[in-house]
Amino acid sequence: MSVLLVAAACVLGVAALLATVRMTMGPTMLDRAVAFDVVVAITIAAVAVDAAARRTAENLPLLLVATMLGFVGSISIARFSPGSDHVEASDDDEDDDDRLGGPAPGGERRGDSDDVDSTAERSL
Repeated sequence: MSVLLVAAACVLGVAALLATVRMTMGPTMLDRAVAFDVVVAITIAAVAVDAAARRTAENLPLLLVATMLGFVGSISIARFSPGSDHVEASDDDEDDDDRLGGPAPGGERRGDSDDVDSTAERSL
């Protein structure tokens, strides 16, 4: 069992080192945020390995809180990072056709029909 613990510790240590290097050298803020999220995940994994090795559930609340903080932190960074609200402007006609599966049969555009019967049939 101790060989597995040493192997897990080595793998987690190398992963944490590489993520820390990425965090310091990342060219953008989002690269650093992703690297920090990876470091949080590695820390959670290390605490879980420790709990499994000691065969105790004392660390379960710590794992849950760290997981929640990591998730909320990632979502917050993604939401408030520059460029998260930029939506490319596109032609509304093409966008509607794409969402509805292409143009209507017969060359008509969807929703342009003045036929009252078709409107009544759609409401049923």
